[in-house]
Amino acid sequence: MKRTTWSAGLTVLAMVSLALSTTTGTASAAGPGAGTTAGNTAGTAAAGCTYTAAVPADNFKGIPVFDAEKAAKPYSATLRTSQGAITFRALTDKAPCTTYSFRFLAERDYFDRTHCHRLTTQRLYVLQCGDPTGTGSGGPGYSFPDENLEGATYPAGTVAMANAGPNTNGSQFFIVWKDTKLSPAYTPFGRVTSGLDVLEKIAAGGEDDQNGPGDGFPTLPVDIRDVKLSKR
Repeated sequence: MKRTTWSAGLTVLAMVSLALSTTTGTASAAGPGAGTTAGNTAGTAAAGCTYTAAVPADNFKGIPVFDAEKAAKPYSATLRTSQGAITFRALTDKAPCTTYSFRFLAERDYFDRTHCHRLTTQRLYVLQCGDPTGTGSGGPGYSFPDENLEGATYPAGTVAMANAGPNTNGSQFFIVWKDTKLSPAYTPFGRVTSGLDVLEKIAAGGEDDQNGPGDGFPTLPVDIRDVKLSKR
């Protein structure tokens, strides 16, 4: 863990999941962090959807090559967790690069049998997931640019990318369980359509304060059994 500054104006000790840092696995103050360091460009698409090789490459599934036709197809994702199911609508029209990456990983079972490693319950209200190592420092082996940030807000039900700074998105993401004020620095790419009650139950269970008061590993274990995609 390392000290990270959230755009919301907080300084916290956090694991990479809330502001995913691909190089160090540290969470950022404004939102989830990812642990990826960019390398060679592997897949380039129109509209700037470029996926760049990065480290770490945990549970590596390859690097996506953007397909605009497939990326435009709307879908919903259901995270079947040990605490209940959480479903969100992917914002394919607003964040096509991000939703394409999430679909790419979900179709390859990347998130299966992983757990959400960070819960915040003071001033920031998010559950962070998407790291196969469960440490907050894991990543999929590639990174990609931010999008959908202009005027971004983070009300309850927002699904957004954790990062380690601008354009360092990987696999880690966070779900907002209560309205949260953050700087518009974390790509919003989904909206929860069912399961907000599951998130509230997880939050009510509290966390272990490992990263500071109100910030740590969820007391109620949140294991993602699998992620199911469906057409909208």
